[in-house]
Amino acid sequence: MLAPFSVVAVEGDTLVGSLQCWPIRLRSVGGSRLPMILLGPVAVSAAHEGLGIGSAMMRASLAAIDAANSPPVLLIGDAPYYGRFGFTAAATRHWQLPGPVDHDRLLLRGPMTGLPRIAWVEPAATTAKVA
Repeated sequence: MLAPFSVVAVEGDTLVGSLQCWPIRLRSVGGSRLPMILLGPVAVSAAHEGLGIGSAMMRASLAAIDAANSPPVLLIGDAPYYGRFGFTAAATRHWQLPGPVDHDRLLLRGPMTGLPRIAWVEPAATTAKVA
């Protein structure tokens, strides 16, 4: 997890929301690997939905990412919601992920120049397998 970009929302001493960011990379057909950030999941407790907590966590996380001049950010989500934060599916149509993905929901935010048209999303480092 990328702690500087991940945020939580608390009410008193109760956790009411969480947003996590993860290091990933994009591997092109030619084998080059470009660093990226995977944003998600974004979760808000049912009792606190509709109060703007998710939006506030998104703004806080993206402000930290922007301040650090970090690589592009990728997420899987609804374009009408995440589009207001600058996410679009314009560059991701031919990218592959482990398992099936609805490419209309594979959204990217950040510089898109120089990104490969066809690529694979993979973890940035070796990860442990969880049973």
